[in-house]
Amino acid sequence: MYETIQKTDQGLAVIERGLVIALIGAITTIMMTQVVMRYFFSAPIFWAEEISVQMLVFATLFGLSLLVHHGRLVSIDFLPNALRPRLRHGLMAVLGLVMLGLFVFVSWLGWDWISRTEVRIELGATTQLPRWYNYAVLPLAVAVMCWHQFAAILRDLRAVIGGEK
Repeated sequence: MYETIQKTDQGLAVIERGLVIALIGAITTIMMTQVVMRYFFSAPIFWAEEISVQMLVFATLFGLSLLVHHGRLVSIDFLPNALRPRLRHGLMAVLGLVMLGLFVFVSWLGWDWISRTEVRIELGATTQLPRWYNYAVLPLAVAVMCWHQFAAILRDLRAVIGGEK
């Protein structure tokens, strides 16, 4: 079971990495095309800025999720680094549970928010697409962060129980 969870965690990270790369590539392509269309043909793409900003938010959220997966979020690690390995992993598991609780709460708030009627009827200014599609990326990305945090907690608990370094 442990190996399945860790492999799923790795698979999600690979998918997220590909998604972030694709989103950044799409932003670059759209904005370069926008510049060419605007300044060389005097025919700007009216939706380019709105879509690019949305893609940038998506890339940022899934980039944060990748940081959770790799354990590279900004942290003050003086105390954990001063502890012996088993104690360090125990502390990291406890702190991971706190973070998991926070991620679950934020994800729940996001799903609650996008399910509201006033949010569901809102449309994009230039695309006229429902905005809740875009807003749904927040709780989805945070839900993936929950999975990464859960997998990290299991790694730390296994290190505590198994006495790994």
